[in-house]
Amino acid sequence: MAFTRATGKHRRPSRITRTTANVAGVAALTTTGVIGGLAAPALAAADEAAVEHTGLTQAISVGDSLAESVDAQAAAQRQAADDAAAAKKAEEAAKKKAAEEKRKAEAEAEAKAKAKKEREAKERAAREAERKRLNTYVSPVSGSYVSTGYQTGGAMWSSGSHTGVDFHAASGTTVHAVGSGTVVEAGWGGAYGNNVVIKMNDGTYTQYGHMSSLSVTVGQTVTPGQQIGLSGSTGNSSGPHLHFEARSGEEYGSDIDPVSYLRSHGVNV
Repeated sequence: MAFTRATGKHRRPSRITRTTANVAGVAALTTTGVIGGLAAPALAAADEAAVEHTGLTQAISVGDSLAESVDAQAAAQRQAADDAAAAKKAEEAAKKKAAEEKRKAEAEAEAKAKAKKEREAKERAAREAERKRLNTYVSPVSGSYVSTGYQTGGAMWSSGSHTGVDFHAASGTTVHAVGSGTVVEAGWGGAYGNNVVIKMNDGTYTQYGHMSSLSVTVGQTVTPGQQIGLSGSTGNSSGPHLHFEARSGEEYGSDIDPVSYLRSHGVNV
């Protein structure tokens, strides 16, 4: 027959029941942060096995590990954020540097293109100026005037008339090529004395007579205003001057009006 006790609410709890209830209370207080100062003195003498049954030691160990894990995760997130910010900053710096280098390269290319354009323009202007210079004509004697006109009659000339014009010039005055051409004769010319004949670039011929000395040779190219000799009174001459002729061909007798010839090339005579 089983052992039984009388039932009723005034039954005194057993020692085992009280101890279990008190230990459970301590566990509840500890999990809420309340330290065991409120526990009865009898709890301090409770069986260690009873404390182990509550799991208090395991709960504290798990809490510390979780906190450390949370801290490590937060640190990792902060580090990741810092790394991302640094990477973004480096990317922006690289983009800025690339944009600056591109701007500089474009500016340099633009400056080079501008310099090239200016240089080409200067070269074109220089070539044009040289072309104009080579195509211009000048007077054979600077600051002079015609002292004897074209086709003037007289016994002085074997043809009966003057085949050119005479420019007033003291002996030793510089004589210029009136335009661009090639020297085809340079030396003694009989009645013309020391003379030079130039085949001009337009196919006509110009002749310079009675000079005291010559400065060019056959085959030499000359440009407008270039010195070809000095005036004098050699050959069939009555005094120092420059005899100037213009011809349509190289042969004698193909002479044309020298004044009209020079004026047609822009020379004010």
